Formats: sequence, C-alpha cells, structure tokens
Amino acid sequence: MPTSLPNQPAIPGEGAPETRYAYKASLIGSAHQFELTDAGLSWQIAGRFGVWAYTDIASIRLTFRPMSMQSRRFRADIKSIGGRRIAVLSTTWQTVSLMAPQDHGYRAFITELHRRMAAAGSKAKLIAGIGPKTYFAALAMVTFLAISMAGLLVRALWIGEWYGALFLVGFAALFAWQIGGFVKRNRPRSYDFDHLPEALLP
Repeated sequence: MPTSLPNQPAIPGEGAPETRYAYKASLIGSAHQFELTDAGLSWQIAGRFGVWAYTDIASIRLTFRPMSMQSRRFRADIKSIGGRRIAVLSTTWQTVSLMAPQDHGYRAFITELHRRMAAAGSKAKLIAGIGPKTYFAALAMVTFLAISMAGLLVRALWIGEWYGALFLVGFAALFAWQIGGFVKRNRPRSYDFDHLPEALLP
C-alpha cells in the first residue's frame, strides 16, 4: 500500500488527479480511498487496505444508480480474481442533507483504470448495466405501469376529468424521465476497453 494514500485529503474533489479518487459512503466513518499505482489498484476502506494487480481484476460492472438525494449517481463494482468486491461511487456525503456529485473525478479515475488494465493485458469481464433478470423485471413493470396509466388517461378524457387527465400527463412525463432513464441507461450489455459506455459515465 503506498504510504502517500492515507495522507491525502479525505475527499479530493473535482480537481483531484486522475490516479486518485475518494468518496464517503456515509456520514459516519472514513472515506473510501483509491489510487492507481504501478503495482495495481490500491484501495483503503474502513481500516482495510490492499493492492490488486490490474491483471488480477476479474470484472468491472458500470451502472447508473440514482437516489432520492442525488438523481445522477453512477457506480463501478470491481471484483478481483479471489472473489473480493469493492464499489466506487460518483457521489460523496458532505452533510446530513447533501450528497455531492464528483462527476469529473469519477469519470477520470474510471477511464484511467480501464486504460491501465488494457495496457497490462487484462482479461477482465467488462459489463454495462444491471443483471438481465433484474432488467427484464424492471422492463415488465414499466410496461405494465405505462399501460395502466394510458388506460386511466383515456378514461379521464372520456368522462371529462380534465384536471385528472392533466395530472396523469404530468405524472407520466416524470415517470418516463426518471424510471425510463434508469431502464435505458442500465440495459445489460458488454463493452471493451476502447469503448466505455458513455451512458454510464457522468
């Protein structure tokens, strides 16, 4: 573990070098800290630390994970050959009511990680989006709700409930923006080191 990592600020912010990244998963506890070194991916989480050689990374899964307090949140789940997992999030907790984005730092770090893995000859499995079963379950739910809302809208127009129809149109627009965006971005697929999925990077 490089001795320089624990001495870095807990949250490096947007101007951090592309080889370092940190975020707070909660208000309690220390930051999750990462650094890309010549030896591999160095990490320090909750008192534990380690270094994974770039060729020892078995897979990376990139997903879009919005929350009520942060509608633009991205996540990278990294798994080692030994089965251990670490997560890198694009947001960090700052106060009880503020979860701040770190778009630039997250994107730069994830891009550089892929570049170094490719240079090392990594055979890692690169996955974009959520699992197929979860995705198709979400797609079925979205389809069912869309049909239900369309039926309610037709009924509201038929009986002259204009305010109700207007409410349904507004709700449908919000639903399509939030849920539809989640489903569209998280379509399960694979990618390669030269073509990272833009929809899953801030």
